[in-house]
Amino acid sequence: MTATRVMHSSHWGAFSALRQDDRLEIAPFSGDPDPSPLLKNFDNALRHPIRLSTPMVRRGWLENGPGPTDRRGADEYLAISWSEAYALAAAELQRVAADGGPEAVFGGSYGWSSAGRFHHAQSQVHRFLNTTIGGYVRSVNSYSSGAASVILPHIVGDMNEIARRGVSWKEIARYSEVVLSFGGLALKNSQVASGGLSEHTERGFIQQAAQRGTQFISVSPLQSDLPEEARGEWLAIRPGTDAALILALLQVLKQRQWSDEDFLARYCVGWDKLVAYLNGEEDGLVRDAAWAAEICAIPAARIEALAEQLHGRRVIISMAHSLQRAEHGEQPVWLGLVLAAVLGQPGLPGGGYAYALGALGHYGKHHNLVSFPALPQGTNGIDRLIPVARISDMLLHPGETFNYNGRQLTYPRIKLAWWAGGNPFHHHQDLARLRRAFSRLDTLIVHEIAWTATARHADIVFPATLTLEREDVGGAPTDRHLIAMQRVALPYGAAQDDYTIFSELARRLGKETAFTEGRSAREWQAHLYQQMQDKLQQQGVRVPDFELFWQRGVLALPQVEDGGRLLRNFRADPGQHPLPTPSGKIEIFSATIDSFGYADCPGHPVWLAPQQQADDRHPFYLIANQPASKLHSQLDFGCYSVSQKRDGREVCRIHPDDARDKGIEEGDIVEISNQRGTVLASAALSRQVMPGVLQLPTGAWYDPVDPLAERPLCRHGNPNVLTLDIGTSSLSQGCSGQITVVQIRRYEGKAPQVRAFELPRIVAVR
Repeated sequence: MTATRVMHSSHWGAFSALRQDDRLEIAPFSGDPDPSPLLKNFDNALRHPIRLSTPMVRRGWLENGPGPTDRRGADEYLAISWSEAYALAAAELQRVAADGGPEAVFGGSYGWSSAGRFHHAQSQVHRFLNTTIGGYVRSVNSYSSGAASVILPHIVGDMNEIARRGVSWKEIARYSEVVLSFGGLALKNSQVASGGLSEHTERGFIQQAAQRGTQFISVSPLQSDLPEEARGEWLAIRPGTDAALILALLQVLKQRQWSDEDFLARYCVGWDKLVAYLNGEEDGLVRDAAWAAEICAIPAARIEALAEQLHGRRVIISMAHSLQRAEHGEQPVWLGLVLAAVLGQPGLPGGGYAYALGALGHYGKHHNLVSFPALPQGTNGIDRLIPVARISDMLLHPGETFNYNGRQLTYPRIKLAWWAGGNPFHHHQDLARLRRAFSRLDTLIVHEIAWTATARHADIVFPATLTLEREDVGGAPTDRHLIAMQRVALPYGAAQDDYTIFSELARRLGKETAFTEGRSAREWQAHLYQQMQDKLQQQGVRVPDFELFWQRGVLALPQVEDGGRLLRNFRADPGQHPLPTPSGKIEIFSATIDSFGYADCPGHPVWLAPQQQADDRHPFYLIANQPASKLHSQLDFGCYSVSQKRDGREVCRIHPDDARDKGIEEGDIVEISNQRGTVLASAALSRQVMPGVLQLPTGAWYDPVDPLAERPLCRHGNPNVLTLDIGTSSLSQGCSGQITVVQIRRYEGKAPQVRAFELPRIVAVR
């Protein structure tokens, strides 16, 4: 039989694939000018021994029944049949729902999973719970942008409008004179986009802008946050102090009469209140360059010179996701907008405010005229929610109240969590605390392609297909190519896709018709395609029918160049096009936020010192940023991801001066620790990291020597063993996992072998 090359897609790029016997050949999409190396992670993924091949049940849960236990993460597993797995899961869901209702079930499924729009695990599990038991406790916002997504609507507009329809890269390449980026523009981040992307264009646009004369300035503890093509300037800043720097810039601009008072009067509210804060009218503390220099580790003269660089030029102020993934993360997001306003830039071509530019491949792109629709999730019959990063708090403190965006809510009592398409033991903080939280559940059910740390804590594990083993349609709202994700290989072992799993469970619960609506997976994809086709036809655009699209593999879609429309229209006519804020203007002071009375997020932006600060015991700041070798923790066992490790461990970058002081040499195994635990990593000496800072990316599968330890040792290098699990503030309760403080030393003796990609103990087949 002759193998055929087929089209497929991933969050990090479209590609064609050819499988012959056990060999897989991946070729990037021909129209991609800068393909991602992450495609190499597929090379060994299909038949990797860490894959799940059959349903599994945790031995203690099967023998002792549902209930809280400290054994999750350290127990043995038994392989069972699909029939047994379906019966166990359906019965447990019925039991919990009958006893506690939907309020006792948490629909987890936080994660990117597949680029396919139908086999989107989060949509699948939420639709299943809505149609079978009438709803579930849900999470809101994301780990990436939890603080920003809550504060931006109060001060300027919806985050999707600001980020996804913000100033475009094309516009920046043509008009911008200065791109001041707090947190940088790392290409490792923009090479991925949920739903996939077929063209990686950021590098090219940055290069065009630099060649035209755009000045790029990156304010970050890491020089590598700005690509070489930018030919930019690195302004090294102490982690987590961007808010203080911006306040000082505002003071300099005001003092030197460089602030655009006409813009501030016409388009903003509350500038006078912030000026009073800058001048220290209430507390006597003037927030000037000398004040900020002590906090930021940037000389006062350099701060003043930076203000001068911005004055009178076309400037984009870009704020990275990373800034708000830290204590008081709302403040730099707010202050970046204020800085753009004080410079009079919002709404100008190539000027203004760009939240999260470069954080995803979506941002800075144009939108499709019509987007491919999502699978309908149905109606959730209950309104119980938590901010997504507060899952440990929810499980450890049921019945307790918490603040969120002006509301006082209560943590529900969760008995069952159903997780599909995500790995919280990657993206959550303080993993020992997360393990203790998961031990409070009666039951944890997980769908997974492989034995991640989350799967190793589950009571029932359903083996799910890898994206290459099923059909789907890939297409993000900002990607002008719709991709037919044609199947590359048969499922691994007995693995099944989520839709098949949920369809059978729904049948056993008497809700099959409600869940499937009588459609197969292929029929659903054709149905969703037809909806897009009809909307395009209403716009006068004809596209081929589904079968022809499927044969061709790729469909080019029309786009609309409307980047920056919200602020552009607002600037042109604020009366006709007010912002969706209470005042209709940019809110430098928010009466709404002020009315909440939150000490950790008052009515105007401020500097609030974090509780985590380097000291004699923990003298280093650790930056736990996104990895360059994978998307989050996906396919950590893939060829490219493994090739970027050393001796199987993640790599920690340290400044050579710090390494010398600690007796650490290139390639040494190092021990990084604080009161929450310890991780091992391989040391890399680099002057791209400022002194006093370590950089260890997230994404290494959690691999504790003792899974039940209160202060675990992860031999693989997962920094979320060390990060602090607290909300950014009472406003958003976002993730604070970007920065923590640690000690580092050279590891003495023989380091324990990494076992992240070895199977758990499987004792028998029933």
